[in-house]
Amino acid sequence: MSRRLAAYAVCIQDERVLITRFKGGHWTLPGGGVEPGEDPFDAVTREVSEETGYEAVVERLLGVDSRVVPEAERLGPGVGDHQNVGVFYQVRIVGGALRGELNGDTTEPAWIPVAEVPGRPRSSLVDIGLALARELPVTGHVDAVRVGGLLKH
Repeated sequence: MSRRLAAYAVCIQDERVLITRFKGGHWTLPGGGVEPGEDPFDAVTREVSEETGYEAVVERLLGVDSRVVPEAERLGPGVGDHQNVGVFYQVRIVGGALRGELNGDTTEPAWIPVAEVPGRPRSSLVDIGLALARELPVTGHVDAVRVGGLLKH
C-alpha cells in the first residue's frame, strides 16, 4: 500500500470557500503533498500559493483525516491501495491575486458559495475540510465521508 502525507487549506470568507478544479474535472481544496523534510504547516501555504496565486497565513489547525483509496477506485491498474493522511488548516488570504496553477494538477481556482458545494463534483476532502471548519472538534477528527455520486476520493 502506498501512503501520502498532504496538507490542505480551508479558507472560508463571506460564506464562500476557496476551491480548485482538479484536472479530472472535480473540485478539491487547495493543498497537496508534503515534500520530504517539509513541515505540513509550511506545505499548506506553499500549496495555496502554487494553486491559487494567493498568499495565505495559517490561523489554526483544524484536524487530520486518514483514508484508504481502494485500488479499484484509483487511476490505473496494478497500483494497489493508497492511504492519504491529510492535515487540514484554516487559512486566511493576505495577498496575491487569484490565478490558476502553472503546470500543475489543478486549474480554475474559485470562490464558491458553501451552500453550492453539495451540487458540485468534488473530492471528499472538501466535505471533510468544511466539516472540520464548521464543527471544530476537539479531537481534530470528523466521521468519514462516504464517496459516490458527485463525491470522489
